[in-house]
Amino acid sequence: MAESDKSTLAPADYPPRTYNHSPSSIAALIRVITQASPSISYSINPTDLVPTASTPHSYAPPEQVAKAVFYPSTTEDVSVILKECHTRRVAVTAYSGGTSLPGALANARGGVCVHFGKMDRVLGVGEGGLDVRVQPGVGWVEVNAYLAPKGLFFPVDPAPGAKIGGMIAMSCSGTNAYRYGTMKEWVISITAVLADGTVITTRKRPRKSSAGYDLTHLIIGSEGTLALVTEAVLKITPLPQNLHVGLATFPTLQAGVDTALAILKSGHLLEAIELADKECMQAINHSSLAKQHMAETPTLFVKFAGSKETVDSQIAFVKKTCEENRSTAFEASNSKERVETIWGARKCIGNALVTMKTLPTDHFLSTDAAVPIPAMATLIQETARIIQNQPFSTENWFCANVGHVGDGNVHTAIVCPVEDKEKAEQVLVEVQRLALRLEGTITGEHGVGLKLRGMLVEEVGEEGVGVMRSVKRALDPRGILNPDKVFMLDGEESRGNVKLEKL
Repeated sequence: MAESDKSTLAPADYPPRTYNHSPSSIAALIRVITQASPSISYSINPTDLVPTASTPHSYAPPEQVAKAVFYPSTTEDVSVILKECHTRRVAVTAYSGGTSLPGALANARGGVCVHFGKMDRVLGVGEGGLDVRVQPGVGWVEVNAYLAPKGLFFPVDPAPGAKIGGMIAMSCSGTNAYRYGTMKEWVISITAVLADGTVITTRKRPRKSSAGYDLTHLIIGSEGTLALVTEAVLKITPLPQNLHVGLATFPTLQAGVDTALAILKSGHLLEAIELADKECMQAINHSSLAKQHMAETPTLFVKFAGSKETVDSQIAFVKKTCEENRSTAFEASNSKERVETIWGARKCIGNALVTMKTLPTDHFLSTDAAVPIPAMATLIQETARIIQNQPFSTENWFCANVGHVGDGNVHTAIVCPVEDKEKAEQVLVEVQRLALRLEGTITGEHGVGLKLRGMLVEEVGEEGVGVMRSVKRALDPRGILNPDKVFMLDGEESRGNVKLEKL
């Protein structure tokens, strides 16, 4: 096929891809890589391979598990691995924390995995204490443990097991996004390895720059399809002072939504505003992951910080607003034990929902649509209606909603029997289409992965996806980096017929 001269690429414009994942090819790859860099260890043991692709949150079938996993120690090691994979046409996925959801970890073509477990260090705080240099395998929890004695912290807080590499790849966020923003606001520069082994550094350490294309933010959110991040410089900020957390319970979810909207419109800037429905609270108790038994009713979680006057004023306003919306209980505390207990209950919800599986074969499915703040109440209300009004029985499903209501991001989760998986996925598609009608997005922080490729076209159009495909073609011409993720590359793939060489 002749090289396209179009600004955007459709699947038919992309040259068909060929991968060589035969046993002899993988064996030769292992031999060459380990000879070139003896510091690179590897495994072909299924007990090591399966967890890099399939997790309780995001199942992958056996054919989507890597055939080998490599453990680099340095950027140079990663360069060696990718250079050889590029030469030999071997597909590559990356693994750091394994908390991604929409099929992002699956090795859709069964190539190899680069595991960043040995690249897990904080390399140091920059001069002046305003940034920190880290490797991709270190978690945000560990980064903050390192920074806390210095009176500093890194605000982005997704699932507790998340690592910096995956957080950059997915452009994630968490409960602090309302106050501090998402991952893309906190990355200054990146060192990354391109598909052919080329090493690039996107910036040095400036807080702003107009020098050329913004390669940093091109890589953030690219889900490992453009490059593998091996080092990052992150912004950091002083720890919040006088931190308090609050909890309020309500008789209805709508009362909680009304309270959250009143807080958002008030001008008070809290640290975080989160809302969980009664099913989430039931899951917390069922899991025993929280330090206390929680009331099984819609619950608002809030954080306050600042001067004593500021915090006192915010707590008084929130308490009054909760009472006006028929709150059944309210608590605010700055004791270390209560802060850990209350906010720990909120942070465990994702893992708690997985424990609602009745059988090991049950599926955990979720969406994380986000909408403009004024449309948030409609998204929550209509999501409940969509689930309730299905023409088939959902009595064996467990459905729950939890929202980062401060920024309009609502997570809908369904736990269902394996035989209902397709029905549940279609329900979540309806929720995502609702978000688009409300001028929102199909994913606020989890990414596209395998599951949302079709929905991405509905959000940004064929032309928007075509631009992404052209960027992918430029940086990864052989399509080895996390193939099949975010969008379809070529016409062969759209028919499920990507060419694989087998011996």
